[in-house]
Amino acid sequence: MKKIDHLGIAVESIAAARAFYEALGLRITHEETVEHEQVRTAMIPIGDCRIELLEPLREDSAVGHFLKKRGPGLHHVALHVDDIAATLAELKKHGARLISEQIQVGAGGHLYFFVHPSSTGGVLLEICQNPNPTPNPKPVQEPVE
Repeated sequence: MKKIDHLGIAVESIAAARAFYEALGLRITHEETVEHEQVRTAMIPIGDCRIELLEPLREDSAVGHFLKKRGPGLHHVALHVDDIAATLAELKKHGARLISEQIQVGAGGHLYFFVHPSSTGGVLLEICQNPNPTPNPKPVQEPVE
């Protein structure tokens, strides 16, 4: 794990939530619709992390169900990894309960999967990786003379 990538916060409306975060001096830098999740996202950078506002497009979406059951608030914590496939394999090996065993593509092209709260102490955990991870640099070989 490299760092906390973002905190996902379920909101009824990104437009309504925007004013609060702007009052704190924060700005939404990226908004996007993720059709397969039926959610609109808005990213707010804060230090080395981000806040992701999640607005459901439909009541029967995962975020829509969350809002109906729990109301607005913390939806998930996302951890950034360099090798999402290896992390998925390791969690499966250790018997973690996963929401899906498929790596998905989300907002900004990031790769992700979710770990069920029953395996994490009660918090929905997202594991994510940048869309185009920087490959490990190869050692430079000195020229042979």
